[in-house]
Amino acid sequence: MTMFHRDGSCKPSLWGLVLAAGDGRRLQSYIRKVRGEDLPKQYVNFIGRRSMLEHTFDRVERLIPARQIVTVVSKSHLRYGAVRSQLARRAPQDVVVQPENKETGPGVLLPLMHIYKRCPEAIVAVFPSDHFILEEDRFMDHVNLAARAVAHDSSRFVLLAMEAQHPEVEYGYILPRADEGSVSLWGMRSTARFVEKPDPATARSLIHCGALWNTMIMVFKVCTVLEAMQKLCPTMYSRFTRILDAIGTADETKITDEIYQTLEPLNFSTAFLEKFADTSPDMLSVLPVLQVSWSDWGSPNRLLRTHKVLGPAAKRVNRRRRSSVPAYAQRKNNRRDIVLWRADTGSSAKRNVTHDLERVIGSGPV
Repeated sequence: MTMFHRDGSCKPSLWGLVLAAGDGRRLQSYIRKVRGEDLPKQYVNFIGRRSMLEHTFDRVERLIPARQIVTVVSKSHLRYGAVRSQLARRAPQDVVVQPENKETGPGVLLPLMHIYKRCPEAIVAVFPSDHFILEEDRFMDHVNLAARAVAHDSSRFVLLAMEAQHPEVEYGYILPRADEGSVSLWGMRSTARFVEKPDPATARSLIHCGALWNTMIMVFKVCTVLEAMQKLCPTMYSRFTRILDAIGTADETKITDEIYQTLEPLNFSTAFLEKFADTSPDMLSVLPVLQVSWSDWGSPNRLLRTHKVLGPAAKRVNRRRRSSVPAYAQRKNNRRDIVLWRADTGSSAKRNVTHDLERVIGSGPV
């Protein structure tokens, strides 16, 4: 069984792709209030000293070396000093700049072309940069499990999905196919169908049927996905092959800009994943991520919900961590993982953030 290590010694190697090219418009009013500028949400430190992007880097580097983590951003983001500062420690070849945001299809395909150019046999784990995850080590254990499954079967495409805790209408859902008595060595299920942003009644029905929240956290072999995109999204793929040929040359920026000028926005889930599930159902698997507190911080409502439940949950995690590390390491462990999120429910910082969020979204139910 292939195991992935931080030294990158195993073959095929595991690469990380951090998606940070979105504009985060639904949180802009809150960010403008507290910062005075429209900084995209992934670069904001909502609580503590680190931004969502920096938390994502820290999380991913628990499994993947920094030299094998590629981040995609939009060119417009680079006008902010905070963005340039947070990317400063990344090697230039590890930051892929989109000329503009054209939805998640190009946002995934462009950096995949860069990874393929550098390592055609790479296994890629994709991480959105706007997620809150409390039990990070446990979460990355699931990512490692998915990577091992792909190393075992290079045709496999694995989606990590979270246990649905309530009927969230702004999330996408994955409904696993009935196992019919079969047991997967990796604890994975075949994917039956996707449902995007259902109404409350449908969401409750989906949860009752065992549906999971779609996180858009994925693991696959880069050449497998590019071959599938060539078949399912041929127009976009053919344009991006020009970019692939230009990567590393003097014409790279010019050709990328030319392609993006006439490129139509394309959603990765609807334009690719749903078609992939229909045409290659045996290749698409879902791995339920168990006992992990997760939220996609895409709206003020979700941010406020997390703030209200974070204190008790973080204290439980903190107690488990303190019991499992030496005394001399406890202060460092707490400062690194818990204090930055201000888990103390009595802190004025947490009260102020919650108050500001409530003023932004109103006093209605969350």
